[in-house]
Amino acid sequence: MMWSRRSWIASCLTTSLLGAKNRIDLSRVSVITDEVARTAEDAVAFAKQYGLRWVELRQVPGKRAEYAFLSEEEVRTTAQLLDRHGLRVSFLNTSLLKVMIPGLEPARWSKDDGERRLARMKADQTRFERRFEDLQKAIRAAKILGVDKVRVFTGWRTPDPMAALPRVAEVIRELAAVAGSEKIHLLVENEVACNVGTCAELAALFKLIPSPWVGINWDPHNGSAHQENPFPDGYRLLPKKRIWNVQIKGKSILNYPGKLDWKSIFRALQEDGYPGQVGLETHIFGDGQIQASHDSMRELLRLLA
Repeated sequence: MMWSRRSWIASCLTTSLLGAKNRIDLSRVSVITDEVARTAEDAVAFAKQYGLRWVELRQVPGKRAEYAFLSEEEVRTTAQLLDRHGLRVSFLNTSLLKVMIPGLEPARWSKDDGERRLARMKADQTRFERRFEDLQKAIRAAKILGVDKVRVFTGWRTPDPMAALPRVAEVIRELAAVAGSEKIHLLVENEVACNVGTCAELAALFKLIPSPWVGINWDPHNGSAHQENPFPDGYRLLPKKRIWNVQIKGKSILNYPGKLDWKSIFRALQEDGYPGQVGLETHIFGDGQIQASHDSMRELLRLLA
């Protein structure tokens, strides 16, 4: 098709206006609380320091407990704390399906001796069997916290992840039927250690899951571990309308190996109509983790200014 100069200019202006209307700015920045502080109160202080409106919840800061599986009273206490400080929850991260899916033995277990492998299989079988119970707890927590997006994974990574996807899709569709009946969306994360770790694997999985209750939690940095170029190559493969949350690793925004061109990623998300938040996941561990969280947040806000 031949474009006239006038048509080309009009198209560029339309794209620019759409991007501006959907601008990703401070109002859409979130942060995973357990990596920026050692207590829930300090995490709130971190968010307020940077003028954030949103937080992502995963583990209780300083504790080995997931918000999704706390008692109702504990979740309500958290909701009240956030409400007092004008913060909302953009995404509820859970460890749902970060287990061995029966019939799909993890590649990384191949070097375990028989006794260790059996112990792992038994523990994971217990977790897998209570997946619907855990999902109900996560749904309860999500409703109390006022969020409709809950993270799930795709089972520990097998030697041939693509071959595992039909079984993974079957398991997720079953959970989605329950979540959808409660108006809760399940977001699949591409996670290094799971069957879906790359954009290519996400794209393949979502061809098997038509459910409107299942979307994507995209972490571009995670695909790098599998030699994927997450942007623009990986991003090009994704069903854009099903990206509902985006997470930003601190290492991908600071001067570490694997740093990504986030300005270009934000521009592409804006132009493609991405509606959600962008959540900082520091993921730089050790004594300097809190400082790295501040450094990452400052750099993120600088890029969005």
